[in-house]
Amino acid sequence: MAAQSRLPLQFWIVTLVAFINSVSFTIIIPTLYPYAKEFGLSDLAASLLTTAFSLSQFLGTPILGRLSDRIGRKPLLVISLLGTVVANLLAAVSPFAWWLYLARMLDGLTGGNNSVAQAVVSDITTPEQRTQAFGIFGGIFRLGFVVGPPLAYFAQTLPPIPGITPLGMSFMVSALMALVAAVLCFAVLPETRPSSECDRKLNLSLNDFGFGRLATSFRKPLVGRIFLMTFLNGATFTVFTFAFQPFFLTVLGQDTKNLAFAFVFFGVLAFLSQVFLLGPLRKRMNLVTLLVTALIMRGILLIFYPLFPTIEAFWVLLFFFGIVNAFPMPLIDSLLSLRTSKDEQGEVLGTNSSYLSMANAIGPAVSGVLVTFGYGMPFLVAGGLTIAIAIFAFSLNLPDNQAPAV
Repeated sequence: MAAQSRLPLQFWIVTLVAFINSVSFTIIIPTLYPYAKEFGLSDLAASLLTTAFSLSQFLGTPILGRLSDRIGRKPLLVISLLGTVVANLLAAVSPFAWWLYLARMLDGLTGGNNSVAQAVVSDITTPEQRTQAFGIFGGIFRLGFVVGPPLAYFAQTLPPIPGITPLGMSFMVSALMALVAAVLCFAVLPETRPSSECDRKLNLSLNDFGFGRLATSFRKPLVGRIFLMTFLNGATFTVFTFAFQPFFLTVLGQDTKNLAFAFVFFGVLAFLSQVFLLGPLRKRMNLVTLLVTALIMRGILLIFYPLFPTIEAFWVLLFFFGIVNAFPMPLIDSLLSLRTSKDEQGEVLGTNSSYLSMANAIGPAVSGVLVTFGYGMPFLVAGGLTIAIAIFAFSLNLPDNQAPAV
């Protein structure tokens, strides 16, 4: 029994690759907003940098997922990581705002590698292991939120390369981290999709862009509801992630150093919550009940932020928010993985990531608009919607015997 529950070595390798990749990504998070200000962009225009990245990721992710089913997981992971390297190098040397937008779009097109890494996890784990595996995977991925912001601050203290600003140095460090992940993936990670199931051909068509699958993804009612759940959950969270920064800096009167610490604090809590709390709670509650509970708590906490606009209240709320916010995505991923066949894992997880990319594109733009009505407005809207989403999540609570064989 212990041998059956032990996660394979390949899982830890791909999780390490995902961790390094997440560090590369999260170095950018506390940097992008002030970097946009260096180009004279407004809050709304700054939010559209995230929208440009996410829309591009929406287009690129289904292709990566589909091609990983065709030619294998490893080649797609390496290619996508190298795309991040090039994109961040371009961002570091951007002379104009439009160049920065182009760099973020390139990173989005090639940056949908998390769905491929998740497909690797599905390839090498049993159905009984997947909740634990996705929990650990998500927790270690979120650990990048702990490592990334301090590295961003450290990068800005380095002697700048000629032609690159201190904030631009964060993009240089991010590119280096992505390069390390690409080399590690190429040298150490074995291919997890059997060659007999790959045709090794790059026969792309419009179908690989996922538009048809997105249009027909609701034909399977349960899987379609999970896709919608991913979108709604992601949209409300990304409304928060953009509004969080101007609220912290302007309303609470804090500086960028404390902002970096807030990201670290949030990341530590999310990591500890996913690794040490998700498993025990899963044994006491079914997936849907746990998901609904976490969403209700998250919605209430979001509403409390503008109602108690003090730095002391902020840290208390962030403590509880960091804990409960760590649950929804690994729970949704587990539900989706358990309700799709093995041959569909790469495609379905890629489609699910596309819905998340749509949410990531819409959320910041909506938040940028809502901020014009007050810095507290995005929190109130996101909180109310999150509670409504929790009610919708009850529709996912179907017996496991209705799921396809895996």
